[in-house]
Amino acid sequence: MQFQTIDLVIFIAYCLLIIGIGLWVSRRKGGEEETSQDYFLASKTLPWWAIGASLIASNISAEQFIGMQGSGFAIGLGIATYEFMAAVTLLVVAKFFLPIFIEKGIFTMPQFLEVRYDNRVRTSLAVFWLLVYVFVNLTSVLYLGALAMETILNIPLWWGIVGLAIFAAVYSIYGGLKAVAWTDVVQVIFLAGGGLITTYLALQAVSGENGGFFDGLAILWEKAPEKFDMIISKDGVNAEHYSNLPGISVLIGGMWIANLNYWGCNQYIIQRTLAAKSIQEAQRGVAFAGYLKILMPLIVVIPGIAAYVLDAPIGKPDEAYPWLLANFVPAGIKGLAFAALIAAVVSSLASMVNSTATIFTIDIYKHFINKSASERTLVNTGRLVGGIALVIAVLVAPQLRVLDQAFQFIQEYTGFVSPGVVAIFLLGLFWKRTTANAALWGAILTIPLSVLAKSFLDSMPFIDRMGVVFLVIVAVMVVVSLLETKQPSPKGIALSRSLFHTGPIFNILAIGICMIIAAIYLLFW
Repeated sequence: MQFQTIDLVIFIAYCLLIIGIGLWVSRRKGGEEETSQDYFLASKTLPWWAIGASLIASNISAEQFIGMQGSGFAIGLGIATYEFMAAVTLLVVAKFFLPIFIEKGIFTMPQFLEVRYDNRVRTSLAVFWLLVYVFVNLTSVLYLGALAMETILNIPLWWGIVGLAIFAAVYSIYGGLKAVAWTDVVQVIFLAGGGLITTYLALQAVSGENGGFFDGLAILWEKAPEKFDMIISKDGVNAEHYSNLPGISVLIGGMWIANLNYWGCNQYIIQRTLAAKSIQEAQRGVAFAGYLKILMPLIVVIPGIAAYVLDAPIGKPDEAYPWLLANFVPAGIKGLAFAALIAAVVSSLASMVNSTATIFTIDIYKHFINKSASERTLVNTGRLVGGIALVIAVLVAPQLRVLDQAFQFIQEYTGFVSPGVVAIFLLGLFWKRTTANAALWGAILTIPLSVLAKSFLDSMPFIDRMGVVFLVIVAVMVVVSLLETKQPSPKGIALSRSLFHTGPIFNILAIGICMIIAAIYLLFW
């Protein structure tokens, strides 16, 4: 894809805008000292709309723009179940998880694990999450983002990795969560705007010169009805993809484990809600993110189906998005569309860097190395750790090129861990008798059990195996807890109906999301 001068101007203007906003919101008044709460939790001042936008900007990255469009080409709308089920999961997290997390006044998820269990559980999972964020999440986002740049603009992979890292570092390391969250508001505008324009142009290409958006959708439905099956059956036209989207299991099975792990137990997601002005703002922000998730398939799936109907001459599905940009997006708009892709990558990088710095500073440095550290020391430590994490990720990211399917590999690896993490949190939140030793057993067993399940249940879809492992870990934790004590743990969470009370605005928003999701599945069953 060739950029014209106007495309470069638009893209450079976008980069300067993001950096400028990040540095501007991070400025301090003369003589005012920045505290750890300012740096890691944005001074607890985020409104609902900034929380919702930041959640989505942090979530959407190159793998959605490239990978999900490719899946839209190959599978169709069924791949959007990841987005639709995430919207419902967000409601569960907002109503049942957030009130407890915010009430405890925590900075990090490992902190909650000490509040509920003990220091062993906190430290073991803090170390694990640091390793995952640096060597899996940061490296994969850098690699896949740079790979997209290489595919679309022929930018060498190494230069793409370095460029993305510098872009994210310029404002996120200095400004902390406040800079990340407020730039995410702008990033999500570029992300949604640029993505929707690409979708419109793709659908216009399908419908012809005199057609439009809705005409294009109607033609997609007419020419490729099999691409609109939300539930994949073993013997249907999309049967070859059943192992990735195993029928009804996407609604009631293991996908809940993956979603609860990501949206309910993930530091760089939950951190935005911990920075809210209030629990009501946090919940409304999460509901807003749910509506944005419902919108995402229009941006990251429908264009892939359009490329299929247009008989795109591509070698593999993941080339669908670059092909659309090269053939149907005019000069000027290409710069905006590319800015949308980079916005998705950089916002995810900035979020992961900030959360890595938060966990190390609060759960390792302050907890073990310097318990009396001043606020300035904590902030400076966070900045230093964020920079070191990015440097490590930059050095490791090019090594992912040896993987044939990097994204699928990463998804499966994190899926090995999800059952144990979700079991530890769910039982810790909602069953007072769960003991710290039971939680440790859950953490220890999750990877070995997942490996065994892959070996002996290889024919079972991955999502279903994840559900089986989760049930086994829950059973083990229940047995260990029952053998240890007959009394509720003194660290058990005191649950009450008032704790989970939600206001009318959130309730109305939640009902709306549920109705839209139900209508989509009924229409495209």
